[in-house]
Amino acid sequence: MRTLGLILAMLAGYGLAVAQRGGKMDLGVFSVSLTVKDIAASRAFYEKLGFEVIEGKQEQRWLILRNGRAIIGLFQGMFDRNALTFNPEDVRAIQKHLKAQGVKLQLEADEKTTGPAHATLVDPDGNPILLDQHEEEFMKKYR
Repeated sequence: MRTLGLILAMLAGYGLAVAQRGGKMDLGVFSVSLTVKDIAASRAFYEKLGFEVIEGKQEQRWLILRNGRAIIGLFQGMFDRNALTFNPEDVRAIQKHLKAQGVKLQLEADEKTTGPAHATLVDPDGNPILLDQHEEEFMKKYR
């Protein structure tokens, strides 16, 4: 799975990015990653819905679009299925927390490293979830 060039504090025992909002884990910026057959046709369609390209390269077959707070990613030939995507500040802290809760990850970020990385898991209905950490400077355009 390709890490997109795409996208949230200190909680004792969980690490930096497991930020709290009313006692809940903050997974960061949310988007839906859509598997598309024709990226040009999909781009044109979503632009009619008011979305604008904020990142990506159509010739590389990936684009990130935004309409207000709504963000979608269009990916041609990169994913098998549509996926829920979260962009946390520290994917490793979230990964550690999820593992402590007994959540099985399909792909884990290397906990010996720092910086951008990703982890994947699936929900009970088989929906893929991507936890994709990017550089802070990159994420500014998504907030």
